[in-house]
Amino acid sequence: MTVANMTVTNMTVTNVSENTAYSALHTAAVWMPPAAGVLRLTDVDRVDFLQRMTTNNIKALHPGESCVTVLTSPTARIIQVFTVLADEDALWLLPAPGETTALERHLRGQIFFMDKVRVSKPERDLTRLRVIGPQAGATLAQSGFVPLPAAEGHWQRVEEMMILRQELYDLPGYEVIAPVEGVETLLARLGAPLLDAASYTARRIELGRPAPGAELTGEYSPLEAGMAWACAENKGCYTGQEIIARQITYDKVTRTLVGLRSSTLLTPGDTVLVEGREVGVVTSAAYSPALQAPVALAILKRPYHAPGAAVTVAGVAAEVAALPLAA
Repeated sequence: MTVANMTVTNMTVTNVSENTAYSALHTAAVWMPPAAGVLRLTDVDRVDFLQRMTTNNIKALHPGESCVTVLTSPTARIIQVFTVLADEDALWLLPAPGETTALERHLRGQIFFMDKVRVSKPERDLTRLRVIGPQAGATLAQSGFVPLPAAEGHWQRVEEMMILRQELYDLPGYEVIAPVEGVETLLARLGAPLLDAASYTARRIELGRPAPGAELTGEYSPLEAGMAWACAENKGCYTGQEIIARQITYDKVTRTLVGLRSSTLLTPGDTVLVEGREVGVVTSAAYSPALQAPVALAILKRPYHAPGAAVTVAGVAAEVAALPLAA
């Protein structure tokens, strides 16, 4: 049956209503992103290979650590955003949902004849889920999944799984990478409700978290889309690095991610106007249960990004708001 936009076979799950699902975020809930895959990089040049193509400092990772990094074009536009987990003899990559094949294809296309690196899918079919909410760690521990990673960006092997603590990217919580054949047992042990897509999106917007396919697209640079924290300034050259470094050094970032508040639900893709002038676009929108009001994310030109600025979207008055919109 289909639950929270993911197909789970041989399993009976009672889907919860949007309000009930969202309320679970005050304790703990499970988000099962659709088509969330895993890739594996091996051989001696695996670190240098990613180091020269992406924004974060892959060389700084030790086994048991991770980072979020951005694959950028020569013009510093976003191609892919993914998480890298460092292991003793491999790098594990967690692509955005639905983008595993595209990332694998792109990486394979960047391997030169002298590179000693292999890009592959794991030999065992793996799936990913995310345990989120203030009691996420306690829920995992009480279900017997210990020890848990103690700090942001650290990961730990627990039984047949890898568990990553991730607070800065996506919804804060624990990413669990587990064998597909064990997902039913895993969900039963956790006992936490499944989060539906509408509740997930609402919470993501409330927290001001950019997402692939919405803010994290080829239309924007990492700096414009709220991913400056994933662009290391203490590393050498990578594709797009000169443009990103220049924007940081000379404060030349001309667009930025903001929140919007309005009385009517906005539509992603709609143009944001100030006195009839186009200043940006709505990238995500939802009704916020926390604020009891419509909310949105948008990427706006400076100086129209200041909190409190009045804008218009499809004839609807809106106000720019600082992120996060709700804690």
